[in-house]
Amino acid sequence: MKTLLKIIRDFPWFLWSGWGSIASIFLFLAFWDFGNQIYGDLVLPSPKEVAIAMGTLFGDESFLSDLTLTIHRGLLGFGVSLAIGTVLGLVAGYFITASVMSRPIVTILVGIPPIAWIVLAMIWFGFGDMTVMFTVVVASFPIVFVGALQGSRTLEGDLKEMMDSFGLSFWQKTKDLYFPHLFSYLFPSWVSALGMSWKIVIMAELLSANDGIGASLAVARSHLDTPTALALVSTMIGVLLVVEYIILEPIKKEVESWRN
Repeated sequence: MKTLLKIIRDFPWFLWSGWGSIASIFLFLAFWDFGNQIYGDLVLPSPKEVAIAMGTLFGDESFLSDLTLTIHRGLLGFGVSLAIGTVLGLVAGYFITASVMSRPIVTILVGIPPIAWIVLAMIWFGFGDMTVMFTVVVASFPIVFVGALQGSRTLEGDLKEMMDSFGLSFWQKTKDLYFPHLFSYLFPSWVSALGMSWKIVIMAELLSANDGIGASLAVARSHLDTPTALALVSTMIGVLLVVEYIILEPIKKEVESWRN
């Protein structure tokens, strides 16, 4: 609770510290507008035209329903992969035999392209939620698993022995050694898995669902509606930026404040 209150209190400072990132976004928009002047509205609509299309989308209740559905699918699939990948990764890191046996399996999962998983899921589960969420889980799981595995395997034995020699309680060792060390490996893998989940859920919806943002993107593509397509892409990026930089990054800064 104290951590949450501190994050809320320091939120304005966090936004101020992100002006460099905001400046890079404006630079990107400038290059985007320059590309519009070169290639025209059909190939690359201007940021203003895309912003107008986004305003139209957000005024449509069906779009808001699709957006909510896509976020639900992505977060649910991400949550399942996070839970399973973290637990199994920590267990595999603790047991050497499990760590060795898991490596070829993870290599196989990483090596199979997401598009192949989508095709297989369509055969196994048909069209709908199950296909989308299965693809998200199977594509994101290896990322979380490897992060948890590496974090568990790299716990320094000397530090554990030193803490044991001081007679520290399990809670103190967990708070001061285990959690900070594991978090430094887990959090980057969680962020990477979140980005992967968001990309995969859109791709899976585009190919195997009749609703969601991915399905709307497929409709825009069939109509050659470039402004709407870019508005949908911008919305997807915006949701990811909000989750990562407004929600996750402040938590990371607070939890890793011990490094300073």
